[in-house]
Amino acid sequence: MAKGDAITGLDIGSTTIRVAVGQVNPHDNDLHIIGAAEHPAEGINKGVITSIEDAVSSISGALDKVERMTGIPTERAFVSVNGGHILSQDSHGVVAVSKADGEIKDEDVTRVIEAAQTVATPPNYEILHVIPRQFNVDNQMGIKDPVGMTGIKLEADAQIILGLVSQIKNLTKCVYRTGTDIQDLVLGVLAASEAVLTKRQKELGVALVNLGGLTTSLMVFEEGDVIHTKILPVGAGHITNDIAIGLRTSVDIAEAIKTDYGSASPDDINKHEEIDLKDIDENEDGRVSRKEVAEIIEARLEEIFSMVNKELKAIDRHGMLPAGIVLTGGGSKLNGIVDVAKAQFYLPATIGAPRQFKTAIDKIQDPVFATALGLVLWGQGMTSPQGGGMSQLARFSAVTDATSKMKKWFKSLLP
Repeated sequence: MAKGDAITGLDIGSTTIRVAVGQVNPHDNDLHIIGAAEHPAEGINKGVITSIEDAVSSISGALDKVERMTGIPTERAFVSVNGGHILSQDSHGVVAVSKADGEIKDEDVTRVIEAAQTVATPPNYEILHVIPRQFNVDNQMGIKDPVGMTGIKLEADAQIILGLVSQIKNLTKCVYRTGTDIQDLVLGVLAASEAVLTKRQKELGVALVNLGGLTTSLMVFEEGDVIHTKILPVGAGHITNDIAIGLRTSVDIAEAIKTDYGSASPDDINKHEEIDLKDIDENEDGRVSRKEVAEIIEARLEEIFSMVNKELKAIDRHGMLPAGIVLTGGGSKLNGIVDVAKAQFYLPATIGAPRQFKTAIDKIQDPVFATALGLVLWGQGMTSPQGGGMSQLARFSAVTDATSKMKKWFKSLLP
């Protein structure tokens, strides 16, 4: 890929599809974000395609918007994968070092990663990512990069992330039908971690919680490695539904109440404070208590966070991550959410907004664009030799073979 080529990140969410386009400036080698757009998502529920036609037109809508903004047609993109069908499991690979002098080369690392990939995957699942955690050379444990070291036996501990073949095929089919090639499929929360977490946070131990519309994704890092991944089938959209039921209003009104007046800390709100529904929609009549809305939001958030906490307890990290909890995604913009997170997790909590992007577009700093921007960074890591730490991970993407197979299969279907 030549310098100056556009790198597109396509984040296919359950409620909104977002696209970010970046370009590496040939003069200073820096990544500049030149376009970003969002479009409501139809035909996608909890990260899974429920209607191909609707999903294709939603994805096309988002791509059209960003093409108008940048003036560059989108020919290929890095695409996010999400949904409750994603599984993660630990794996171990062992190989003998091939060189007679015992020096470990890149090929040995690739072979040991491949050995770790040959785990017994559940039927109908395919490997999305193999994320090496640490390598062992002979009996020395905890090596991050074994290339150039000397030894006889090389082992790798890895985390393998899998997705249901049928769901991945449906997703890739939708993207191909918009006329866009897929350069790589990347787990949404893994991409978001690139845009919002620092290297130091990943070293110390941090949990990234991406609050989407209908799913909440969790990824836990320690010593720079991914140690746990989980996608839960609840999200910020469920808070909206609860408000709609609790106040007996439509979902659209409930969403406006949540974004404009919502808060997750009812104790800070005077019990006489009211929201006039006429301010939201002149056809509506009535007033609702702002404190009641906050109580509904707090209750649902606590429920989502307790599900995340259960995952942390399962890996013995409850209250044990020094860099705490980083919240990102659209749901993280609720007032008072950080205090609820601190109380629930007994850990420091912050909002993770995308950092240090060179751009003239203001809305890029918003946590909702974390995944789309992370995909652009992932693309930069794959395409440039010095693209940061990501190129290491991107090298081991198992999806490239899958997508090239898919492409052949899909093109054979085209009239």
